[in-house]
Amino acid sequence: MRATYMYGAGDVRVIDVPDPALEQPTDALVRLVQACICGSDLHPYHGMPATPAGKPMGHEFLGVVEDVGADVSTVKAGDLVVAPFAWQDNTCDFCREGFQTSCRHGGFWAADGIGGGQAEAVRVPLADGTLVKLPVGVDSALLPSLLTLSDVFGTGHHAAVRAGVNPRTTVTVVGDGAVGLLAVLSAKRLGAERIILMGRHKDRTDLGREFGATDVVAERGPEGIEKVRELTGGDGSHAVLECVGLKPAYEQALGVVRAGGVISRVGVPQYDEGDIGWNLFGRNLTLTGGPAPVRNYIEDLMPDILDGAIRPGLVFDRTIGLDETPDGYRAMDQREALKVLVRP
Repeated sequence: MRATYMYGAGDVRVIDVPDPALEQPTDALVRLVQACICGSDLHPYHGMPATPAGKPMGHEFLGVVEDVGADVSTVKAGDLVVAPFAWQDNTCDFCREGFQTSCRHGGFWAADGIGGGQAEAVRVPLADGTLVKLPVGVDSALLPSLLTLSDVFGTGHHAAVRAGVNPRTTVTVVGDGAVGLLAVLSAKRLGAERIILMGRHKDRTDLGREFGATDVVAERGPEGIEKVRELTGGDGSHAVLECVGLKPAYEQALGVVRAGGVISRVGVPQYDEGDIGWNLFGRNLTLTGGPAPVRNYIEDLMPDILDGAIRPGLVFDRTIGLDETPDGYRAMDQREALKVLVRP
């Protein structure tokens, strides 16, 4: 089959690899129908060392089950399913507490011998705990929105949930990438009436307004912080959803959060040190976030997609075939595309 591998910074190739096969009685084989490129895939695209063997890529996908192991009972061949960006048993104590990305027996795609999601097919470990059956057909126009349940929508929702967003909170979202825009949608869905989106790409911030942003702040650094504070009567926002992962975004979040407020980070951090001293402690701030346990949210978020109340799939602004995946990385890296959908 064909699969996407990265061999170093900027070096993405689609190559022939052996077809996946069932290895455990808890496995399923899934033939992919849709996948996508994640903003977090751009981090290794920028800095991955040369890797002669290459590394499989991709962690967001939905597809049709082709075969299942003897112990799999919740899905069967022919089912259309979506997979979270982490696989899990969904029964251990961490999973039951809603932190499936910390599953005692789980893991992540494209690691430890498990293939990536930018491919024609993938072996799914712990299929009963991982896969969620979709109540639509493979030709449904809802598939792009349902695909966002695998990561990007669930991650934006996680940012809002961890920040305690509700109708009484003013929210600032830092970042106009796909996660940031869906954090806006999530904050709106949870009832926030004032949502400030910090982003400077008009096509993206226009979509952010469609998703529920009431204000857009294009300025960065001190100017951006001052603008948000002006919009919030000088106090800042109750909840700040940091959806970038770079240190300047965290510093911006610290600058715009209200005393007693919450900074919720879901952008994968690309730094190891940040201000957690008096600036955080002295204002009684809460710092939270982390990798989203999207499996915990799928059943809650799916009905609003199915009934058309929300359209998170609007973040996809380019569709390509699997063999075009390297160009999809380039397009996202150069901001020619917001989020690229891949049709294997």
